Amino acid sequence: MTLKDLQVGDRAKVAGYLDDNGAGGNSYRRKLLSLGLKPGAEISVTRVAPMGDPVEIRVRGFALSLRREEAATLSVEKL
Repeated sequence: MTLKDLQVGDRAKVAGYLDDNGAGGNSYRRKLLSLGLKPGAEISVTRVAPMGDPVEIRVRGFALSLRREEAATLSVEKL
């Protein structure tokens, strides 16, 4: 399951990153890692824009908005 599959109010744990995403590759993965989206980090979906893009999540005490293609790079386990 990926982050883009979650609904508002869902909680999940980051399981890892998908390789075949086309959303920037390793440099984008490093950016997400530096923002605290490391494997094992718990996240919750707080908002989704009306057309589904962007998705706002809460991670490690702060809000982070990601585009749908960026959200598709995160593999998560629903809690």
